[in-house]
Amino acid sequence: MDWNCNVEGNRLLVSIRGEIDHHTVQALKAEVDQLCQRHRIKHIILDFEGVDFMDSAGIGLLIGRYRYTAAQGGLTVAACVGKSLRRIFALSGLGRLIPVYTTVEEAKQSI
Repeated sequence: MDWNCNVEGNRLLVSIRGEIDHHTVQALKAEVDQLCQRHRIKHIILDFEGVDFMDSAGIGLLIGRYRYTAAQGGLTVAACVGKSLRRIFALSGLGRLIPVYTTVEEAKQSI
């Protein structure tokens, strides 16, 4: 898995490529948490354009970031969620917690 994080004011854009699994999620979680604390992030946008697989560790990552932003009075939103991940969002209930947008721009405008 590969990712890129960009701080935009009180928003953090996380662009992820590859598979999100228990082998890779801890490093991503650590970087996101560090940036959130350092920059007082209120909103997180997760760009899943290059992701085709996510296991339960990825679901845990998303729920943790959702809880963080909710405590800040903010939002965690997702963009560019492919067909296989949409199914995971639906089956796990993530779709009820984290709004899904077609593009990153739509996700940014929602905040």
